[in-house]
Amino acid sequence: MIGQRLKQLRMAQGLSLEDLAAKLGGIVTKQALSKYEQGRSQPSPVVLNKLATALGVKAAHLWRDPSIHVQFIAYRKGSGLLKREQEKVKSFVTEVLEERVRLQMLTHPTDGVSLPVKILPVKIVEDAERAAESLREQWNLGLDPVASVTGVLEDRLVHVLEVEAGEKFDGISAVAYTEDDQLVAAAVVTRRGLPGGRQRLNLAHELGHLVLNIAEEVDEEQAAFRFAGAFLAPAKAVYRVVGRQRSLIGGDELLLLKQRFGLSGQALLYRLRDLGIITESYYRQWCIDINKLGWRKREPYEIPPEQPQWLRCRVLRALAEGLVAPGEAEQMLGKGTEIQMSAPLLDRRSFMKLPIEERRRILAAQADRLAPIYEQDKEKGDLQGGDLVEY
Repeated sequence: MIGQRLKQLRMAQGLSLEDLAAKLGGIVTKQALSKYEQGRSQPSPVVLNKLATALGVKAAHLWRDPSIHVQFIAYRKGSGLLKREQEKVKSFVTEVLEERVRLQMLTHPTDGVSLPVKILPVKIVEDAERAAESLREQWNLGLDPVASVTGVLEDRLVHVLEVEAGEKFDGISAVAYTEDDQLVAAAVVTRRGLPGGRQRLNLAHELGHLVLNIAEEVDEEQAAFRFAGAFLAPAKAVYRVVGRQRSLIGGDELLLLKQRFGLSGQALLYRLRDLGIITESYYRQWCIDINKLGWRKREPYEIPPEQPQWLRCRVLRALAEGLVAPGEAEQMLGKGTEIQMSAPLLDRRSFMKLPIEERRRILAAQADRLAPIYEQDKEKGDLQGGDLVEY
């Protein structure tokens, strides 16, 4: 068990065997680490503790059996990621999902996943449009634009994860099952640092990969993009705002539509073409204009990227309810995170850990300090009233 866990943690952090050996200060060689991961030898207790410290976990974590098994949806065709980078992303997602599921079970074990994994049929690309409408209806999203894609996904235990990766990485998705094959969580993964419009489209695209059952003869990427466009900008809503047929879309109007639907101008034009609102030739002309305007990589009025909130909310809840200690909570939230607990809560917890004689001494000292305040209050009371007098 240690070998599998050790390799997963190492790769999740992007460390080579040589890198990890260096972090350990040379107490073991990379050859010895390789033997640990292959199960050919076991680290001593001292080395085990050093490994845990180097990887930022408790030693017990290295012994823990996996509580879930994770299945990944294939990387997009032409992603261009090296095998080592792909393994890094997969190890990271597996490690994070396992921790999220543990936190989920700790704070609200009755939570369930509302996700039709690989169920919505797509026999032609246009079926992806109807699949998006079906999922929006199932999730009670109505026809208005989605204010927060991240919020919608996190509410349904589809975790939004960001990774440091090159420009060739767009995203990947995964599902997590218990030992008895019960679906307990899912994840959509995007590259950190994307503009909000592209981030939202990528998230919806990866959601499409999770829920669509795409026939072999259908282009999977094209179907996922059609799903994403329909999920973020439902046809009825677009027709209502833009109209059913347009010969001209001005730049100012396009930027307004961008803010309304939370999509980039380029994605919106693609959507308008899919819906037949603009012609293929007009769409291509706009693509030429976008290049001339320099909007290909960066558009005006970029939408801020969405920030996942599920993890922080659950960790703070677990901390408030005494389910985790402050140190563990900070570890869950990542390196460099410091949780500011309210002073009364900190004082009360620290106070109750003191011996009873020390607590009595502190209470007596506080009473002495507060005595003048009570005396002032008494004087105010004398001015405002006194004993009851019968007339």
